[in-house]
Amino acid sequence: MAEQLASLADDRALLGRTSTAERVSDILRSRIADGFFPPGTRLSEDSIGGALGVSRNTLREAFRLLTHERLLVHELNRGVFVRVLTAEDVEDIYRTRALVECAVVRSLGEPPYALDGLADAVADGERATAENDWKALGTANIHFHRELVALAGSERTDEVMRSVFAELRLAFHVVDDPRRLHEPYLARNREILQALRDGDRDRAERLLAVYLDDSLERMVEVYRRRVGDDGASAG
Repeated sequence: MAEQLASLADDRALLGRTSTAERVSDILRSRIADGFFPPGTRLSEDSIGGALGVSRNTLREAFRLLTHERLLVHELNRGVFVRVLTAEDVEDIYRTRALVECAVVRSLGEPPYALDGLADAVADGERATAENDWKALGTANIHFHRELVALAGSERTDEVMRSVFAELRLAFHVVDDPRRLHEPYLARNREILQALRDGDRDRAERLLAVYLDDSLERMVEVYRRRVGDDGASAG
């Protein structure tokens, strides 16, 4: 933990002169998404507040914001912990993804579409695969879907899905074989991108729906084996 806190102190510069709970929560959200604080980790107010140089009240407000986003959980008389998702949580995340992402594709107007962000995410995934960096491939896959949602041009939708994707990263951190989880979907990302380049949003939506169904099935299978239905680690 000492090493992680020393690294966290490097993020002080991101706070600027006006240290706010929102900025602290942004930092912690990113660190949680990157696996810096794995699921089940207890977050120490004193240690994290000291590393970031923020007050206890500011940190508590940041914790409250992240608890509202379902990334943290407060346990009475024990403290604040990074949330361990259940298999039911994972199913709900994918249900939300299917509702939102497929609706975004379905509601696209006439082509051509602004696809540079999607193309960049595919390229990031290809580089990660070439380097056998499966964690980076998982990040690139999420980047692809975040850019897909951004095609709606809705800040509200982006905000909702930011939290959903952050929760999804919590589930990724308990997977024992990230290559097997992430690698098959790079080719599917390419297929969806090509369908949108061709202006065929109906085909893109069909590909996306099957993609999410298959990903959910695999994710729940792995998650139940590794964590269990109730979020208790299988060790």
